[in-house]
Amino acid sequence: MVGRYNEIAILQEALISTEAEMIAVVGRRRVGKTFLVRTVYSKIDFELVGVPKASLAEQLQNFSIQLRSLLPDVDHYPRPSSWLEAFNLLTGALEQQEHTGKQILFFDELPWLASPRSGFLEAMGYFWNSWASRKKVIVVISGSAASWMIRKVIHHKGGLHNRITKRIYLHPFTLAETEDYLLSSAIHLDRYQILLLYMCMGGVPHYLKEIKQGMSAIQLINKICFSAQGLLFDEFDKLYPSLFDRPQQHIAIVRALASKAKGMTHEEIARQSSVSSGGTLSTILDELIQSGFISTSGPLQKKKKDTLFRLTDQYSLFYLRFIEGHSGREVKDNSFFQTQQWITWTGYAFENIAISHVGQIKDALQISGMFSVQGSYVVKAKETQPGIQLDFLIDRSDQTINICEAKFYNTEYEVASGDAKLLRNKVSIFRQASKTRKHIFLSLITTFGLKSNQHSVGLIDQVITMDDLFTPSKSR
Repeated sequence: MVGRYNEIAILQEALISTEAEMIAVVGRRRVGKTFLVRTVYSKIDFELVGVPKASLAEQLQNFSIQLRSLLPDVDHYPRPSSWLEAFNLLTGALEQQEHTGKQILFFDELPWLASPRSGFLEAMGYFWNSWASRKKVIVVISGSAASWMIRKVIHHKGGLHNRITKRIYLHPFTLAETEDYLLSSAIHLDRYQILLLYMCMGGVPHYLKEIKQGMSAIQLINKICFSAQGLLFDEFDKLYPSLFDRPQQHIAIVRALASKAKGMTHEEIARQSSVSSGGTLSTILDELIQSGFISTSGPLQKKKKDTLFRLTDQYSLFYLRFIEGHSGREVKDNSFFQTQQWITWTGYAFENIAISHVGQIKDALQISGMFSVQGSYVVKAKETQPGIQLDFLIDRSDQTINICEAKFYNTEYEVASGDAKLLRNKVSIFRQASKTRKHIFLSLITTFGLKSNQHSVGLIDQVITMDDLFTPSKSR
């Protein structure tokens, strides 16, 4: 097991607590929820996995088959007629078990089990109230449809409301965890190579399993993403339908966001995606946020309409930019990876990674213990002043603000005279528009550091490198 220290601790605490525990494990598809639970709880007394798109009768038949694992001497359990009857049978079987510690029950892919009008959540709630809550029991529930889990289980007023005792939100690996995972598989790549791979597939463990020894990042991207036999060549077509009942509008919004890597406002998304700007759009955006595909950057000027929504799922962005429409033939030479389109995309992808590793950046700035908020700042162009969009600012309680600029290079970054002028203009326009009295630091986030010259002296205040992003964060 790589990383997941906080999540492992939560599961282990449940084993030694004196109370019954119901633990909700929430996370996107392929992120390792089932592996985590099965690894920490090596002996699970009863496990039931929902069958995708199966009928209620088929789900109940699967339940009766799995119930035999509790009482192997019983040749056959009749299929229960309802989930209420199913949980009654489960109670009887658990009562017959001899055990010294806690009995562990694992219900995986809950959204498939708790289909509309199935009565599953109500029956499980009754099972918990009438029996499990008074016993030495751990009930783990999990599902890949993260938004469904949060809406129907964690925040829902009925069913399992207030019965969840512990929650685990499982995220993709950070860069540090990705490096540890690859090392555990005897794959030794330098951090620049890992960064390239992370840009294309993120830290999803199931995707990282495709990385093999003896190949460079470019070779691996070619094989995994551009070959018709590669796992990620058509993963996009399976990803969203596996999480959402009617995924067409979710995909339309993701496509819209992919067209503007810097992010879009609510109004811009409605216009670009043709999804109604009312409650429907807000609901879908929330589901995509909860499922880990997009993130918001709250405006420091506190105008909600200026909130930026950004596609931060690395794989989705890479797929829509490069894989979709590809013939399925591997790139025969490296010319593709030297095009301006690729170079521009790596800049946006690196900025995404920096934003998702804000804890590591705060550690590098030595402000992890200080109250701060991060956000964006947009200044619209006027006749007398050009507009700017600052995507990553850290507003600190010590009367300072960090304006963070991400630059992806395969060597040390050297500030050119034109870049220096642009950066000074950004700081000047921000100071004027925000009317801030706080001190402003210009912080550079780059791969191999800064090559100091006459343009960077007095301009760049701090430099955060790729190695800083690979450091386990104290702030997470």
